[in-house]
Amino acid sequence: MSSADVQAIRSLSGRVAVLSVALALGGCFQPLYGGAAGGQLRDELSAIAVDPIPDRLGHYLANELVFALNGTGSTVFPKYRLTIAARERVQSPVIDTISGRATAGTIVVDAEYRLAPVGGGEAIAQGVAFSAASYDRTNQRFANIRAARDAEIRDAKALAEQIKTRLASALSSKT
Repeated sequence: MSSADVQAIRSLSGRVAVLSVALALGGCFQPLYGGAAGGQLRDELSAIAVDPIPDRLGHYLANELVFALNGTGSTVFPKYRLTIAARERVQSPVIDTISGRATAGTIVVDAEYRLAPVGGGEAIAQGVAFSAASYDRTNQRFANIRAARDAEIRDAKALAEQIKTRLASALSSKT
C-alpha cells in the first residue's frame, strides 16, 4: 500500500468519525425559541414585569427590555419581576495631544439584574450584563451630547439582548 492510499484511508476514517459524532449529538440540541417549548418560553418571557430603572439610560433600557420580552404589546398578568441596577461611566481613551481634549469617548454600562417571582422568593436568574459603546467627540457641544446619547441607546439595546437571552436560558431550564 502506498503512502497516498494510507493518507486517503486516514482522511476518510476521520470524516466518518466526525460525521458519526455530529449525527449522535444532533438530537441533543434544541432551539431555544423553537417548537412547542418555544411558545411556552415566549409566554414566560412576556409574563416578566420590568421595574422602573432610574435615569435616562434606565429609561432606554427598560423600554428595550419591555419590547424584547413582550414585543406583541399584549397585556399579560406578570409572574416574574425583573429588577435592574445600572451603573454608567464615561471613559476617554483618545486625547488630542495639541488641544488636550478627548477626541473619543466610551460609555461603559454594567447592569446588575435579578429575576424573581412576583410574590417574592428566591431569584430565578441574576447576574451582571456589560456593554460599551464608543463615540467621536468634536468641538460642537450639541453634537457631543447627541453622540453620547446615541451610544447610551446602543448600550441599552445590547444590554437588553444579553439580559433577555440569559433570562430565556434560565426560564427554559426551569420548566
